Amino acid sequence: MSKQTYRVCFCFRRRFKLHAAEAPDEIKSLFMQYSEDGTMTVDHLHRFLVEVQKEERATREDAQAIVDGLRELKHLNILHRKGLSPEAFFRYLFGDVNPPLSPNQGVHHDMDAPLSHYFIYTGHNSYLTGNQLSSDCSDVPIIKALHRGVRVIELDMWPNSSKDDVDVLHGGTLTTPVPLIKCLRSIKEHAFVASEYPVIITLEDHITLDLQAKVAKMVTQTYGDMLFSPGSECLKEFPSPESLKWRIIVSTKQPKKYLEALEMKEKEIEKQKSKAANNEEASGKESPQLGGGDSAAGDSNDSDEEDNEEIHEDSNKAQRDAVPAYVRLIAIHTVKRKGGLKNYLRIDPDKVTRLSLNEQKFQSAVIGHGKDIIRFTQRNLLRVFPKATRIDSSNYNPMIGWWYGAQMVALNMQGHGKSLWLMHGMFRANGGCGYVKKPEFLMTSGADNEVFDPKATLPVKTTLKVTVYMGEGWYSDFDHTHFDAYSPPDFYTRVGIAGVPADTVMKRTGTLEDNWTPVWNEEFEFPLTAPELALVRIEVNDYDFSEKDDFGGQTCLPVRELRRGIRSVPLHNYEGEKYRSVRILMRFEFI
Repeated sequence: MSKQTYRVCFCFRRRFKLHAAEAPDEIKSLFMQYSEDGTMTVDHLHRFLVEVQKEERATREDAQAIVDGLRELKHLNILHRKGLSPEAFFRYLFGDVNPPLSPNQGVHHDMDAPLSHYFIYTGHNSYLTGNQLSSDCSDVPIIKALHRGVRVIELDMWPNSSKDDVDVLHGGTLTTPVPLIKCLRSIKEHAFVASEYPVIITLEDHITLDLQAKVAKMVTQTYGDMLFSPGSECLKEFPSPESLKWRIIVSTKQPKKYLEALEMKEKEIEKQKSKAANNEEASGKESPQLGGGDSAAGDSNDSDEEDNEEIHEDSNKAQRDAVPAYVRLIAIHTVKRKGGLKNYLRIDPDKVTRLSLNEQKFQSAVIGHGKDIIRFTQRNLLRVFPKATRIDSSNYNPMIGWWYGAQMVALNMQGHGKSLWLMHGMFRANGGCGYVKKPEFLMTSGADNEVFDPKATLPVKTTLKVTVYMGEGWYSDFDHTHFDAYSPPDFYTRVGIAGVPADTVMKRTGTLEDNWTPVWNEEFEFPLTAPELALVRIEVNDYDFSEKDDFGGQTCLPVRELRRGIRSVPLHNYEGEKYRSVRILMRFEFI
């Protein structure tokens, strides 16, 4: 049996109670339109795939595979000899073989651009099992995150109690530590289970020079050739995810002593240049920067080269003290500039860096420097992370980071709720590989250096039309008294868009009382000015007159990857895990 056939059979066997009589009228009408004498043949089904499902590349063989899969259900008497009965057609539509995102598309974004061109699936305090103050530190949440497709893991390094080794923990709290080496080994073992694209380890460094040397040895011995290590110098441009497949990348700040040595070196170079310029003025020579003949330029270059060698000798000891092995680990350097935010966002044409801002500083920054942030993120990496007061591991709205091109929008993966649902939805795109290509409008500037403004009123590019037909699976997956002790649930669906402010909206269906298999049959339209940044939000709740409505499932889907047509949309629980049976039948159209 083929894999596709198996999936069809499996999903139908576990939901055998669904009957065609429950199908919405539009579904029954479509069956009549694409069938003859109560039978939908393979040719009819092929036409349906192309014309209704908008699967232009679907072949007759694809239609035949669907029919063959359903033939395994002979004992349910849902097939006619020549094709599908109404029941079989309905079950195909509600089956796992008909998802809202293409199961076969895989990684399909251009993966040859620099890392700064991608949104990257990023975790915050990845080692915590619960709250930020007193939960255990462990490699288990790191493993879970990697299996979900997270590509950026954060580790906070501190000396252990005896000061001779390195632990990972949330400093200044009651969190129990986990050895760094255990985290490093777990990352190696699980890094590429969900994706072959690079894993970035962001290190928060609170250790001494001797422990930095120990970390350097740990990391190099653990990862070996997997480690991407370009040396101590900053990169002039980030490599692409494609070129970094199966690689581990370390990102952190350079040690303080190393930075001091570099700063001393830069000051000495400037001092020597100033001295040389003064000498030239006194002797009547013209500075090369102001013109002059080849001889003057040549003399000056030779002099600079000698001066640099002397300065290099002067700063060698300071650089040796800064543990070169540790410095060489750092592939993505974090920026720590003096001055205000404008200086932080300064773009250096000769090197690329990473800047980190907590959510509060970021939100303040976008008020006066939103355009500068977008320009900065066209070449450099920006990491946004939760504010310190989120001790319950709650999260901020990740959309605020994506609007401005921030690649590493870091969330507490051990938390729950809407923010993480949006994160899961964004990274369902591009085959779930953890890298999503940023929209072109975030990567380009106009003739007058103008950039995208997420808060501007822009023309509508397209309108998404969503039909919410019906839902099923709660009776199978929930205790029958979960929603109401004495009667079936009263379900309603909320559907809407999370995106730029102009596109963000939520709407809802009516409430269907006392029904485990609600049929809503309601249409909604969503005009979109930036569909490239939009997610469809879907949430089902049970209406409760006297108390808070009961949660019945949710999902978020990237608009730019939605399959048009009638689709079976699986729902997930509050923690983001997919239910075994719960799903909604919906139709997606762009008008």
